[in-house]
Amino acid sequence: MSEYITIKENRDFSRIYKRGKSFVSPSLVTYIMKNRLHNLRYGITTGKKIGNAVKRTRARRVIRASYYQLYSEIKPGYDFIFVARGKTPFVKSQVIYAEMKKHLKQAGVLIEKQG
Repeated sequence: MSEYITIKENRDFSRIYKRGKSFVSPSLVTYIMKNRLHNLRYGITTGKKIGNAVKRTRARRVIRASYYQLYSEIKPGYDFIFVARGKTPFVKSQVIYAEMKKHLKQAGVLIEKQG
């Protein structure tokens, strides 16, 4: 399970937006939905509101890095869409990491650590 699977199809994005559960914070919106594939898939959306190409790319990079850090703690069988917000390119990566972890914890998809 070391391969990161991305969501590319528009119909997958639409389905998760409609049926998924959403969690909102100042610099990140997370949509989470159970899938039947028993693996983890993710997609990142950065709209034109975020800014120019440099800012959108930075937003995607920071979100991706946070997801990769948390990947081993997430239960299998879920789809995630992370939506960048206006603040995203300007905040430190630790902020995105903390917000993502909070969203995943609220959704109950993090593996509980013993001890």
